[in-house]
Amino acid sequence: MSRDRLLVIGGDAAGMSAAAQARRLRPDDLDITVLEQGPDVSYSACGIPYWVGDLVSDRDRLIARTPHEFAAQDIAVRTGTRAEAVDLAAGTVRTSAGDVLGYDRLVVATGGRPTRPPVPGLDADGVHGVHRLADGADIRAGIAAGAERAVVLGGGYIGLEMAEVLHARGLAVTVVLADPLPMAQLDEDMGERVCAAMGAMGIDVHPGEPVREIEADADGVVRAVRTDDGCYEADLVVLGLGMGPEVGLAREAGLTLGRTGAIEVDRSQRCTGHEEVFAAGDCSQTYSRITGEPMHIALGTHANKQGRVAGSVIGGRPARFAGVLGTAVTKVGDTEIGLTGLSSRAAARAGYDARAEFVEGTTRAGYYPGAEEITVKLITERGSGALLGAQIVGGPGSAKRIDVFATAIWAGLTAEELAGSDLSYAPPFSPTYDPVLVAARVSSRIEQG
Repeated sequence: MSRDRLLVIGGDAAGMSAAAQARRLRPDDLDITVLEQGPDVSYSACGIPYWVGDLVSDRDRLIARTPHEFAAQDIAVRTGTRAEAVDLAAGTVRTSAGDVLGYDRLVVATGGRPTRPPVPGLDADGVHGVHRLADGADIRAGIAAGAERAVVLGGGYIGLEMAEVLHARGLAVTVVLADPLPMAQLDEDMGERVCAAMGAMGIDVHPGEPVREIEADADGVVRAVRTDDGCYEADLVVLGLGMGPEVGLAREAGLTLGRTGAIEVDRSQRCTGHEEVFAAGDCSQTYSRITGEPMHIALGTHANKQGRVAGSVIGGRPARFAGVLGTAVTKVGDTEIGLTGLSSRAAARAGYDARAEFVEGTTRAGYYPGAEEITVKLITERGSGALLGAQIVGGPGSAKRIDVFATAIWAGLTAEELAGSDLSYAPPFSPTYDPVLVAARVSSRIEQG
């Protein structure tokens, strides 16, 4: 009796989660092959900034599992092998090694593609992305070679994290971004707090300045970044401009792309019109749990869950991906940032009659050593009091409080219900009334009034 064949394209979070889950559920009757164009699988791209910053000393600590470890589970991983073309009608994939592999089930997990604007000089020596482990190695090599001035392009998660670690390693850091403020996912009033914190650290921030050119010397080595408003000298340029879905292979194969430009899938991660083909991770489209609208969010948390859903279905266990809120945390220096759900702008675009309330407090009891300032912004629907979104900017101990808001939004609580919930308290951890509860209480009181 022939065994079913599962072929996975992409060996990081989504792809390997799908392969591992399918193997757990079908230990004996499924052949699993994974194609990965790079040298590594199951690595943490999110950890690259902290390896660059020497907070993680060893590159291999960013690798969760090796091809050898997957082989012990009877999962064949072919690194250095690119999927060149997918023939959906024939059920085959042609690889860069020149062979053609058949499949009964296919998982497309090609991941994301770093945004690279059409800027002259972007390919100069010394310009680096932050996507692969090799990128981290190249940046570390540039620092070791004596780089003193770094320009970070972009003010999102990666941009902030790279600015922080390069600054901590002693480089003069300039952040150049086209957006009016760093962390464009935040509302302006919260983004201003992040920008001020970066300036206080000694990071030179230049918002509202799209890059026009990367200047290089006669040897092709980067020397400056030029905008309409200035020219910023650089020995090292880091791209933190965000991620788009890597869908070239899917488009050429004829898979349907959604409104976001990512691969359109149903709740079980099946590709539209193709029962035997799944897509998961940064290449796939998902949806907002609040509005139901299509979204594309490149985060490893979602990729792992989506891969697990695909692997479960392939393994014979029904599963559905439950959508996203866009919950995320990051930090720059001692300033922590958390966000979930809709911003005020997004709520207005979605047609909500929304209101926002601010609460300023401390992360611990005010008299306890180490109490830090924290600002909470809570967005609710006028009339119903439904929680729509929240944003937090504050000192150490602030950001993970966003998970309380994320859980409350996920569960469909109102501000009044959250205000009455039983959160923990002790002076080293929070004031008697945590800022989360205070924000909910203020919102519910105004609603009642």
